[in-house]
Amino acid sequence: MDAEEILPRRRDDVLAQLAREDLDPLSVAELHARIAALEAEIARCRARAERAVDHRASADALFRR
Repeated sequence: MDAEEILPRRRDDVLAQLAREDLDPLSVAELHARIAALEAEIARCRARAERAVDHRASADALFRR
């Protein structure tokens, strides 16, 4: 799957800008810091998605009664 298929098409989209950013000028330490920041964001997104699924399951259970 290509990055263009995953990322939104808006030109002002932060994720699209991030994917286009040139990594060559970054030092190894800066790259590691960037990876850590991205991993933290991934964890935050996963936690939010999990809360949304849990919330939906709770709502579905409530209305099935």
